[in-house]
Amino acid sequence: MAKVKKIDGKVKKYLQDVGYERWARSYATVNRGRMMTSNIAECINGCLVDARQLSIIDFLEEVRILFGTWNCKNREIAFYTKETLGRRFEEILIICASKCVKMKVVASSEYIFAVYESAIRYIVCLERKTCPCGRFQHDEIPCAHAMVDLMKKNIKDVHPYCSDYYKHDALANMYALPIEPMPDKSDWIAPEYVLEEVILPPRYKKIPERPRKKRKKNQDEKITTNTNCCGQEGHNRRTCTFFPKDS
Repeated sequence: MAKVKKIDGKVKKYLQDVGYERWARSYATVNRGRMMTSNIAECINGCLVDARQLSIIDFLEEVRILFGTWNCKNREIAFYTKETLGRRFEEILIICASKCVKMKVVASSEYIFAVYESAIRYIVCLERKTCPCGRFQHDEIPCAHAMVDLMKKNIKDVHPYCSDYYKHDALANMYALPIEPMPDKSDWIAPEYVLEEVILPPRYKKIPERPRKKRKKNQDEKITTNTNCCGQEGHNRRTCTFFPKDS
C-alpha cells in the first residue's frame, strides 16, 4: 500500500474504502482462483470473426463445432498425460525448491517448523497446510517455506500436499463429457407452440460505419513498427539527427 500511495494516494484510499476482501486473496471470504483474465473470451472471439456474418442457427453450429473440436483435442491430451501434476504446477514446485537454499529450518514437532528467511520467521504447519506467507493455503501447493520443510523430512513425493485440482484426474474429468453433434435440420422435431410463435427482429439503429471486428487494444499492447533506421520514432530519415549527414 505504501507503493500504491507513491503512485496515487486516491487509489490507496479507494482500495481501503472498498475493502481488502474485494481485491486481496488473503482477505477474501471465499477461495478465489489464482488469476482471472478475459484471455479465453478474446481467443474465442477471434476464432468466430467470420462466423458472425451467419444467421443465428448457423452461428451456434459453428460455436458447437469449435467447442467440440477443442474438447476432443484436450481430452486426448489429458488421456496421454502421464505426469501427476500439470506442467505449470510442476514448474512452480521446481521454482519453490530452488528458493530453499538460503533458508534455515528448526523443527518444533512432526508437522510444525520454523523457517527463517532474511531474518523473517515463518511458522509452517504441514498437517494443516498453512504458512504465514499465504501461498500454501491459498494456492493449495507447497510454497518455498513448505518445500524446505518437506526436504528436511526427506519427503520426495510432495504431490499429496497439492490440491486435487492440479492433478491428472481433474484434468481428465474436465473434458470427460463430449459435446455431441446436432442432427440434421430435416430431423428436427419442433413443438407446435414454437412453430406458431412469430419472432420479430430487434429494433436497433445501424451504425453508419463498418462494424468493428477486433477489440480495441490498450496503449501498452500496441506495437509500433513505424520506426526509423536509428530505432526511434517521431521523425523520418531526412530529419534524423542520429547519423551524421553526408557532405
